[in-house]
Amino acid sequence: MARIDVHHHLVAPKHVPQLREWGVLTPHLASIMNEEDALEDMEKGGVTLAVNSATLPEQAKGEARRAYSRENNDYMARLVRDYPGRFGHFASLPLPDVDGALKEIEYAFDVLKCDGVHLITSYDDHWLGDKIFAPVFAELNRRKAVVYTHPHGPMCTQGILKEIVIRDSSIEYGTDTTRALVNMLFGGTFQRCPDIKIIWSHGGGTMPFLLVRFTRGARAPQFAKNVPNGFVHEARKFYYDTAAVYARAPLLALREVVTVEQIVFGTDVPWGHCDEIAKAVAESGVFNADELKQIDRENALRILPRYK
Repeated sequence: MARIDVHHHLVAPKHVPQLREWGVLTPHLASIMNEEDALEDMEKGGVTLAVNSATLPEQAKGEARRAYSRENNDYMARLVRDYPGRFGHFASLPLPDVDGALKEIEYAFDVLKCDGVHLITSYDDHWLGDKIFAPVFAELNRRKAVVYTHPHGPMCTQGILKEIVIRDSSIEYGTDTTRALVNMLFGGTFQRCPDIKIIWSHGGGTMPFLLVRFTRGARAPQFAKNVPNGFVHEARKFYYDTAAVYARAPLLALREVVTVEQIVFGTDVPWGHCDEIAKAVAESGVFNADELKQIDRENALRILPRYK
């Protein structure tokens, strides 16, 4: 199967030691975050194309974040050139630095010919959809860009559990994705920028499980103008990947909210593995053979047509 993985992480080799020092990467993950191991994992899972995005450490601030974004974007573009048809590239942006982000959009699209941009769900407790990011979304809308999103643990939830230590990815990632999604819809960003194509990581986070609350909330006068046809109608305009939600229960929940055409294959390499996720999605029993083909490749090609 010629799968397309839209949720695939690499970083420029120079940054791997720093990410390990900061605790973003374990020693094992640091040892396999390279193009050779990535290609080997792709082969095992039948992935012919992986669209790379660089994980964004909170520790990089200001000019360091601009440099981190540029260096990773140059590295990703080199992989695209060196391995034709194997790697794509979602460009990093140095948000919440809006001016820096606009400059990086111009460089990434016009010079590097990226496939879209990679945004995290919140920056310094400002979520996607916040008015401070309006110039960035206006430019992405002008370019009809693909916007791939990835959550992290926001500042406001750090250390919130006092009795146990648990990674943010276990709880906060799903919640932060949901915050950003709802902020984009209810706040009107998506109404103002209808030409962007958004991929939400991890099946949209907790959104499918909170559907009743959002459906009711969309009827409130202050929100109804931004979701005129109801929450579900708008949610079905987004794309959702399979990373971290490849068990039967979350896939069933996601499918109840959106159509199969909006689900795309994602793995979270190197945190996930292509063969494991592909096998689990297929064996979940949620999708038939034709639907699996759509998820594995065809749906992604609608928003990444140059790979046809």
